[in-house]
Amino acid sequence: MKKGYEIIGRNVHFSRNCEIDIIAREKDTVVFVEVKTRKTLNFGHPFEAINRVKLQKIITGALTYIQDKKLKKFRIDGIAVIGLNNPKIEHLKNLGMD
Repeated sequence: MKKGYEIIGRNVHFSRNCEIDIIAREKDTVVFVEVKTRKTLNFGHPFEAINRVKLQKIITGALTYIQDKKLKKFRIDGIAVIGLNNPKIEHLKNLGMD
């Protein structure tokens, strides 16, 4: 929200296997956001947990949403939260959509 996004929904379920963590609007674009959190990097970067299967589920949910709402512009972003106290937050735009 600090970066000008309007939150439309949180933890939105499209099926038993498809949940999108955040749906937001940035100007005229709907943004579907997958959030991954890790206390440390001992077991890898949070973005490594967004694999091909997870991304395909997000795309399926996003397509369902934009078709239902008759929207034209969308993208899929990832947010990594690393650490508990004073966490580092990384925002990656257009996951797998290039």
